[in-house]
Amino acid sequence: MSLKKLFVLFGVLIVAAAVLAACGGQAATATTVSATPTPTKPVLQIPNEDAFLGSGHADAKAEAFNHWSSANPAVVPAACAKCHTSAGFQDFAANGKVSADVPAPAGTLDCMTCHNAAAMTLASVTFPSGQVVNTSEEGEAVCMQCHQGRESKVSVDKQIANFKATDPDAVPAPITDANGKTQNFGFLNIHYFAAGATLYGSQAEGGYQYDGKTYDPKFRHVEGMDTCVACHDQHSTTVRVDKCATCHTNVKTVDDLKNIRMNGSLVDYNGNGNTTEGIAAEISGLQDILYSSIQAYASEVAGAPIVYDANTYPYFFSADSSGAILKDDKGNAVGYQKWTPHLLEAAFNYQVAAKDPGAFAHNAKYIIELLYDSIDSLNGKISKPVDMSKLHRDDSAHFAGNTMPFRDWDDTGTVPSPCSKCHSAGGLPQFIANKGTEIVTKSGLQYTGLVAQPTANGFMCSTCHDMANMPNRLAVVNVPFPNGASLTFSTEKDDQGNLKPVDSNLCLECHQGRESTVTVNNYINGRPADTVDPKLGFKNVHYLAAGATLFGTQAQGAYEYAGQTYVGYNAQHPLNKCTDCHDAHALTVKTDACKGCHTNVNGPADLENIRYNTDTTDWNGNGDTTEGIYKEIDTFRTDLYAAIQNYAETKAGTPIVYDGASYPYFFVDANKDGKADTNDKGPIAYNAWTPRLLEAAYNYQYSTKDPGAFAHNPMYVMQFLYDSTKDLGGDVSKLTRPTVAK
Repeated sequence: MSLKKLFVLFGVLIVAAAVLAACGGQAATATTVSATPTPTKPVLQIPNEDAFLGSGHADAKAEAFNHWSSANPAVVPAACAKCHTSAGFQDFAANGKVSADVPAPAGTLDCMTCHNAAAMTLASVTFPSGQVVNTSEEGEAVCMQCHQGRESKVSVDKQIANFKATDPDAVPAPITDANGKTQNFGFLNIHYFAAGATLYGSQAEGGYQYDGKTYDPKFRHVEGMDTCVACHDQHSTTVRVDKCATCHTNVKTVDDLKNIRMNGSLVDYNGNGNTTEGIAAEISGLQDILYSSIQAYASEVAGAPIVYDANTYPYFFSADSSGAILKDDKGNAVGYQKWTPHLLEAAFNYQVAAKDPGAFAHNAKYIIELLYDSIDSLNGKISKPVDMSKLHRDDSAHFAGNTMPFRDWDDTGTVPSPCSKCHSAGGLPQFIANKGTEIVTKSGLQYTGLVAQPTANGFMCSTCHDMANMPNRLAVVNVPFPNGASLTFSTEKDDQGNLKPVDSNLCLECHQGRESTVTVNNYINGRPADTVDPKLGFKNVHYLAAGATLFGTQAQGAYEYAGQTYVGYNAQHPLNKCTDCHDAHALTVKTDACKGCHTNVNGPADLENIRYNTDTTDWNGNGDTTEGIYKEIDTFRTDLYAAIQNYAETKAGTPIVYDGASYPYFFVDANKDGKADTNDKGPIAYNAWTPRLLEAAYNYQYSTKDPGAFAHNPMYVMQFLYDSTKDLGGDVSKLTRPTVAK
């Protein structure tokens, strides 16, 4: 039953109870002449009452509801009453704030706390950071009004600013507030069960997010299990373990949830070498590492040892010589006092991870990012820094929700339709279901079968899998490419004579680039080859166009010069489909499969040394016919870049420089210092393009944006690099262009 229906039902029951009570209590009139049976009052059965009474929300002995009972005055402050009293929450739901303190003891929460008209209309949550999340998802706004914490990155930064703490590794001096009271720079506690802040990640800014870093937004689970009340019974607050077991078949109890590890999390985050342990164990390992770093930093930098006690406020204490909590003359624990900004930030994140016991399920990636960054922040100041090379922050690309391929549209929250196929969780299945295609026009590539999608924090199972027939993948036979061709790995036919789907065809849907010979020619549109045209800009093939490389001239992913012939699909290799060589989830190369033929391959770094035994051609002219084909290609690439720079200066009249990490990649370098020239708006994009320069630069970029090009189709790559260099007038005398077998 939905939450709104429960509200309605409860309201009906309350009204019915009032009417029945009124009827049952009616007094006999003076004209009554005979006794009549006293009506029996019906017992009002409140839905889910037993479940609620057994929950923490109704625990009359809990500190959460008794903390203020012995206070003087005995009131629950308005700042606390929203979540620790029923009257306070109802006041907040109706008026947006709690207007006054609530007398204590106020009792526990009750049915009317949430089951009232005002609460039913709540559709947004304002987090302590000031970030507002709008949600119409069932129950979400009600639950998160309280399960959001009390502090955030904003409040941590505010305290640092208030104390004018410009040195992040120094203990700030005390300040005097407006009331003349001395304040010390101290710890800020996120508060308890801040599940909403964890769940919404960067959208809530509940953790201390380090400047310059990107963080995961809301963790999107599978459809139907993506809200508070979908995963938790809203009355008992228990986890709906039976629903978890639908997909996680090894889950029988709540404790089993900590053992869950999905294929979207195949990275060794905590560096212990175990990528099969539950994601909760990965978080726990990072917490242990961070705690050790906090203790080392506190002793070595802040100048006082520190110890943590999760059960005692204020949680972080001064430590004695044995590492135990230091006590004063009266036997009271001594709260830690030597806070620096860096120590506060890291300790805050440690507490964020500790105070949400379900963080591993709510948004494990966000917590991992916070812990990793905190460790990294302290690392430069401690005598025995953590080996960060063993830790991992980011997932493999398909699941790296904190990276730009998924975060580039956060300002609008919507991935536009041309990008949604590959940069959202729902675009690809929509494209396939709608039998979408790509249409090459004079104005560029256009798509059918796509609409804008909400931003995502990486792919979901449903992105590639047929959820009605798990674990089957979505069925794809033919894949449209940017040159207008329809390509496929499919070769076998079914009983009806139709080609059978192949899983690797799914990979081709996105790993094909966004440009081609056809689209570049359409863009140049017959302009004179060596005339600078200010209307021309760089055309970027896009990223990881491995499928286009693999299919060579059939896809025309690179710019192919008129009059030249090029190799097609690289079918000679016995492993010639995407999933033959790459793990579909981790995306790592299956190096063990390579060893069968290439006995010198022991890991990914050895792949660049591969060379077929039958290949004795000195392609790059350096006299070495045993070096890996990667090195042969790299010489072609280096020669092309030299030709591009020479042409740009001598023919186009403006020196050029390439930066593969910064859009739009090619920049003006008038002083030829190897760095992009800048103005008040930043680096100056290259602006003296001729068609000939654009074609060659496109191919140079293509060769760098497919890092596995040397394995996907090395002959094709050398062909288009050779042709580009030659077309610019570069020296190709030492290079050998691969021929096309007839």
